[in-house]
Amino acid sequence: MTNELLYQLALTQVPQIGCVHAKLLIEHFHTAEGIFKASISQLEKAEGIGTVRAQQIKKFREFAMLEKEIAFIEKYKIKPLFLTHPEYPQRLLHCYDPPTLLFYRGHANLNASRIVAVIGTRINSAYGKELTQELVQTLTQHNVVVISGLAFGIDAIAHKAALQYNLPTVGVLAHGLDSLYPAEHTQLAKEMVQQGGGLITEFYSDITAEKHHFPIRNRIVAGMSDCVVVIETGLKGGSMITADLANGYNRDVFAYPGRVTDAKSAGCNALIKHNKAILLTDPQDLAAILGWNEPERKNYRPQKELFVNLNAEEQTLVDMLSEKKPVHIDELNLRCGLSTSSLITAVLSLEMQNIVQALPGNRYQLM
Repeated sequence: MTNELLYQLALTQVPQIGCVHAKLLIEHFHTAEGIFKASISQLEKAEGIGTVRAQQIKKFREFAMLEKEIAFIEKYKIKPLFLTHPEYPQRLLHCYDPPTLLFYRGHANLNASRIVAVIGTRINSAYGKELTQELVQTLTQHNVVVISGLAFGIDAIAHKAALQYNLPTVGVLAHGLDSLYPAEHTQLAKEMVQQGGGLITEFYSDITAEKHHFPIRNRIVAGMSDCVVVIETGLKGGSMITADLANGYNRDVFAYPGRVTDAKSAGCNALIKHNKAILLTDPQDLAAILGWNEPERKNYRPQKELFVNLNAEEQTLVDMLSEKKPVHIDELNLRCGLSTSSLITAVLSLEMQNIVQALPGNRYQLM
């Protein structure tokens, strides 16, 4: 392991430097080592840091204790994914509070073209189990990675269904990778890793599952996904938190309705009622809404001579959209090199010129 990993670990331990400030620091200094080797005055110039946080960084001396975590990472072949790592889940980078460092065991592509989070109550009904299995089976038509929280109930049913139908599935944990909570899912977790899925967390190896860790975990579930599907949930609980987070991250949220007298469906019904989730009654509708049923346009290239009035930004987007099927706005933002405002302006202009078509789920394609 390199010195850079030591500094990456250290960045997660500096008092008053959370995920938001860590992201700002990396945008400014590019490497974790560069942050710790910068002077106070250089650190103060970084957006949002100021004198107090700069001093906290310069005062940090607990590098020795991080050697234990590095030894754990090496022994168990954990893959540390820092913000700048090419395998870091890129969807998370479009959230305002992405985890600074993730620990990953597994083989699933965390940047697969289609990732769906399936969540719900820990005490599911037969109705919820049936819906979950039907949904996951339908997702096999679209080469989806299924993610969830490896909890009892809907989470575990989703993971097991993914294994049954040969879909990679990733469990997002609220503790370190040296243990498994709940312990009853230890064998399930092993099968997930062995069959091309994985386990991921931002917690160190000696961190156990605590109540306040689960909302922290839930933001990863929401942020890693293209959409979140809520199967069954009450009015309070982790699934409602995840749905709210997903809405805040501009992810599509779907919910299956239930009987108005059923407490297990009260949360789903409330999400639909308040326009916080799209009503889902047929799993095939999810793919249609997200634009996954659009035909592949292999070998298609626009006749660029027809687009004679495009400016540089618009031409960049046309070139990107000519390379593949519908592209999510987040991917355009990541790859195009434009500022967010320039991207939005260019997309709107192309729509008005009838060159680009907006699809459900914040996706775009050439007309």
